[in-house]
Amino acid sequence: MKIRILLLGLAMALAVGVQAQKKDITKFMGIPIDGTKTAMIQKLKAKGFKYNAKLDRLEGEFNGRDSYISVVTNRNKVYRIVVLDANYSNEASIKIRFNSLVRQFMENGKYAPADMLGNFTIDDDVKISYEMTVNNKRFEASFYQMSEADKDTTGIAAFAQQKTYSRYTQEEIQSMTEEEMLVLQYSLAIDWLEKKCGKKSVWFMITELYGQYGIVLYYDNKYNESSGEDL
Repeated sequence: MKIRILLLGLAMALAVGVQAQKKDITKFMGIPIDGTKTAMIQKLKAKGFKYNAKLDRLEGEFNGRDSYISVVTNRNKVYRIVVLDANYSNEASIKIRFNSLVRQFMENGKYAPADMLGNFTIDDDVKISYEMTVNNKRFEASFYQMSEADKDTTGIAAFAQQKTYSRYTQEEIQSMTEEEMLVLQYSLAIDWLEKKCGKKSVWFMITELYGQYGIVLYYDNKYNESSGEDL
């Protein structure tokens, strides 16, 4: 998988690098999630979506499915795009769809899993309805959106060294097995990705309505979201 190769490359790069970093913001269908709501709606209309003024949402096809799109703002700045299935399905179908979407993200070079292993898929024997209603479980998967600049590992050596020595003593590091060191490197690679891409969050989850299930996706530009300034 592309993402596995990327993480392995980042882990191996923990021994090299100097310093440099470039940040950008989350994009939805190539459109930066920023600016005013009106401007964003116009850009999405240019992509072929129809605006429903009564329901304040856009409607159209996204990733092969009929979808509803909402534009969310904070202080008149767009910080989130929400994509919701227009048509819900049964439990068996949503499980297949969820797992398929996980694979699409994992194999897309523009994303890295927010979890070290990226084990988001749902096993065949899991009862979604039971878990959601009885155990209040949320079936979700989280990723970081990455630009080419984000894949640059320059500076990762200093970052890894600082993180490692803040967690372990010299003796503990020297006593680590090969497997333990590999796990540490993967963990540091994820920490590095979060440092560079943590503000560019893309995640999705299963939602339920009257016994039917759909997927809702969130494209977040965390630079624009509320940080408690109104409290």
